[in-house]
Amino acid sequence: MVKIGYARVSTDDQKLDLQVQALTKARCDHIFTDHGISGCISERPGLDETIKTLRSGDTLVVWRLDRLGRSLTHLVSFMEELGKHEIHFQSLTEHIDTSTSGGRLIFHIIAALSEFERALISERTKAGMAAARQNGVKLGRPSSLSKDEMREACLAVNRKGEHPHDVAKRYGLAPRSLMRILKKNDI
Repeated sequence: MVKIGYARVSTDDQKLDLQVQALTKARCDHIFTDHGISGCISERPGLDETIKTLRSGDTLVVWRLDRLGRSLTHLVSFMEELGKHEIHFQSLTEHIDTSTSGGRLIFHIIAALSEFERALISERTKAGMAAARQNGVKLGRPSSLSKDEMREACLAVNRKGEHPHDVAKRYGLAPRSLMRILKKNDI
């Protein structure tokens, strides 16, 4: 059984030292890292190498659960994939070890509580936005195009047949943003 450690920090100014020291103390045979990469990004070279290295019977060790990613859905599916390949998981901070039935139970409880917490945050956010709207607050970013620019962009897309990507780029917008602005303003 081999222990493979994985450490990640989101920004370039953060340090990996604490995580690497903890993984070394946990007797990881190999440690892979990602530096300056958000947990929301799916392409992480260090994590990709970690996954390639793992074999049945091995254990993936992280300092904390959130080092694998911020999305609970992704984390749960990732853990299920590890389980299918008979790879164990250990989180040092949360004291989770899926090589034991108690560790698997704790992981599922934490996952359920995290999902519940996110649902509460979402509900509070939606309620706050609804209250703000009722009080006359306009939400979202204001359009970054003047009326004249909107008309020019509309003409370019609808009459001249220019590709929305090209028109959006000319105005410093994403194509979807341009189309949303034009649709919202009925142009």
